[in-house]
Parts: sequence; structure tokens; C-alpha cells
Amino acid sequence: MTLLEPRPIPDLAGLGRVHFIAVGGVGMSGIADALLARGVTVSGCDQTDSETLRAVERQGATVFVGHDPAHLADVDTVVVSTAIHDDNPELIEARRRGLPVLHRSVALASLMAGHKVVSVAGSHGKTTTTAMCVSALQRAGRDPSYVIGGMILDSATGSHLGGGPEFVVEADESDGSFRQYPTSLAVITCVDADHLDNWGTPEHYAAGFAQFATAPGVELVILDGDDPGAARLGESLTAQGHTVRTYGQSDHCDVRLSEITVDDHTCQAVLTDGSWSGKVSLAVPGVHNLHNAAAAYCVGQALGADRDLVLQGLSGFHGTARRFQHLGQAGGVTVIDDYAHHPTEIAATIAAARAVADGARLVVCFQPHLFTRTRDFADNFGQVLAQADQVVVLDVYPAREEPIPGVTGELVADAIAAHGGSMHYVPQFADAVDALAGLVQPGDIVLTIGAGSVTTVGPALLARLGQP
Repeated sequence: MTLLEPRPIPDLAGLGRVHFIAVGGVGMSGIADALLARGVTVSGCDQTDSETLRAVERQGATVFVGHDPAHLADVDTVVVSTAIHDDNPELIEARRRGLPVLHRSVALASLMAGHKVVSVAGSHGKTTTTAMCVSALQRAGRDPSYVIGGMILDSATGSHLGGGPEFVVEADESDGSFRQYPTSLAVITCVDADHLDNWGTPEHYAAGFAQFATAPGVELVILDGDDPGAARLGESLTAQGHTVRTYGQSDHCDVRLSEITVDDHTCQAVLTDGSWSGKVSLAVPGVHNLHNAAAAYCVGQALGADRDLVLQGLSGFHGTARRFQHLGQAGGVTVIDDYAHHPTEIAATIAAARAVADGARLVVCFQPHLFTRTRDFADNFGQVLAQADQVVVLDVYPAREEPIPGVTGELVADAIAAHGGSMHYVPQFADAVDALAGLVQPGDIVLTIGAGSVTTVGPALLARLGQP
């Protein structure tokens, strides 16, 4: 179990020259950009070159491709993520020299001094909900700072250092780092067991959210009253005297969604808050996104933003990268990319795709993420993926993990077959496009799903099919 315990938050002025190991990741690059905006000298490296790495360079950072202890020659502080292993040569050098080594969450927390912090947590929907909060607040005339683990499509960025008092952050629970931030408003979209490689058991995982919600400084907890895990937490918090505000479709929720309609790539609902009602219209599909929008509305209300402007901001939101992102069409085939990597997320993505498919075949290309998650949820993956018409299953994307004997993508493929689905196991990633090209036919919708390299399959398939 690798969980990060909250650490003292350093003064920003005392960080000196900051070096990011693996700055090319979306989360790390957003923090680097924010530090640059505050006048901090930043450098960073990554194993491979990328547009994200070059974007950080354009903001003023010195960047390197590859890991080399020499990169730390003039560095005062080093920032790492949980994905950086102890054998990284730069991390070894930093420790040898006695340099402060901060987890990314601690570096991010150092930017929050003096702000009212809105931390958006939850097993699913964090990125989209955080981005919706930003969109709603900006339309209401606010200029919040924010750091999100994904790119907002409307602004083509995942971070911004604003001039207003609010700081909105996507708070990651996977390694316990969501407990690091000086949170005022705690948003919890759902509590659905995940990351058991770190938390150990579903009970410990749920307890982590309780710690997040009851940390010193938390004034209000906003959570989905329809989600069983979040609802149980809300009941416990209320019994302990904490202030909780709920949203959802159930009558008991403080902010209620009703008269829901879903059509081609959009969805609408009536949102009722006490005696007030308004219509929320989204340019992104899925009932789950209406729940995310209700959370963002609650944040806006807690911060005193105008209700109508908040709803206008939500209607102008067009999504985040890799969250049901329409990549294009070729040969009569539509390709959509999604970051979903947990059974619950995949179920929501498939449901959203069915709503827009209008009877078309749904072909899914799924890449399991992490050996431990594949081991723990193989049958659950099979059950939800069997709802597609055809599924191409790739082998496991390992990310930070070492292989586990007997755990491969074939576990998921077998589970799909056991649940009556039609699947094709493709263990070699290089064969993914060939496999899909042999399956698809005009009119199909293809979903590439997963948190790893599967995101490259969609553009390659479109090129194969002759996208202009």
C-alpha cells in the first residue's frame, strides 16, 4: 500500500528553482505552468518528447528529453508524481544531494495560499466536474485559478492562474493526495471502490473520502445523493454535524434534476433548488454529465455566483480532452475517444454512446489499465463491455506497475464472452488498428476506451479509413 499522508505546505517563495521529473504529463504540466505564472523558475524532463512538453517550454520552462542527473545542476526543489520510481536517476541524485523532493500535490498546495479552495474529488467524473465548475464561474464573471487533470476543449488548457479568490482543483484520491489541499468546499461525485493497490480494501478507500471531507477548514461538502457510496458518507457527515448539500434525481436531494431528455450529443434537465427552478442544457451527452453539472451549480451557489449565469456557463461547456471526445469520421465510421478505465465509467460511456448511436453498431476498443485493476475487476469489465456489439480487447497498459503472473487482457476478453458479448483479444498493441479496420463497417460508432496508449488508436484508425 502506497498512500501519501498530508505534509506541511511550503511557502511558494522558498521553493527556489523547481525541477519536475516527468513534466510531460497533463497533471504535472499544469502545475508547472501555474508556477511559471507566479514567477518561479521551472525546468522539467520527460522520457519522450511530446506536444505537452513543448507547451511547457513555450511558457518559459527549460525542458529536457530523457532523465539525467545533470539536469539538476542548478535546482533547489524537485517535484515528482506517484508514478516516479525510486530507481529514477534524477530522483536518486536529488536524494543524494539532500534536495527537497515534493509530491506534485504538495507543490500544487503551495499555490493555493490565500485562496478559497474548491477540491473536486470522486471515483469518477472529477475532470469533467472540475472543468464545469471553471466554465460556470467564468461565465458568472469570476476569474478562478484552476488545475485540472485534463485539457478543457474550449480553452485548450488544463490550468490557469486567475486573479480571483477561488482556486478550483481536481483532487485525486488514487494515492491519497486529495487530503493534501487546504480545502474549503469539498465536492464528491461518487465513492466507488478503486485503486485498491494503494488503499487495500473498499472500506479503507471509503474512509479516505471521509478524511478528505472532514479535514480542517472544510466548510461545506457537496455530494451526489444518488450515488450509494457518496450518500452513505453524506449521512455519516450530517450525523456528525458537518454541513452537506446533495444533488441528484432523487426527491431527497437538495438540488434535484428532473424532466431529463437526452438526444444527439446533448442533454437537458430541469434543475430545482428549493423554490427556484431553471433549465440546464449541455452540449455533451450523458445523464452522468447532468449530475456533474448539478455539482458545478452547487459550487457556484456556495460561492455566491448568479444562478442564471452559472447555467449559461454550463450550456457553453464543450467537454474536456479524452472525455467522450469526438475525433472524427471516415468511411462512414465515427470515432470517439474516452478515458474511462473503471467498470462504472465504462458503463456510463457506453450508455452515452447508445443514446447518440440511434441504432448504429457500437464497436469498442478497450485497453485495461493497471494489472491490479484488471485482476480485481475483470468480471465487472466483462459485464459492462458485453453491452457493446463488438469489443476489441488489448493487453494491459502497466503504467506504474510490474506485471502480475496470469493477469493479462485475456481475463477481460474471457469475461466478455462469459457474459454473452462478442470479443476479439488482440494482445499486441501494434495489431489494434488492423483488428478494428477488419471489423468496422459504414455507420458504426467506434469507442476507444482506457487510460493508456489506446488514445492513439482512434486517429490511426481514421487515417486508415481515409479521413480527409
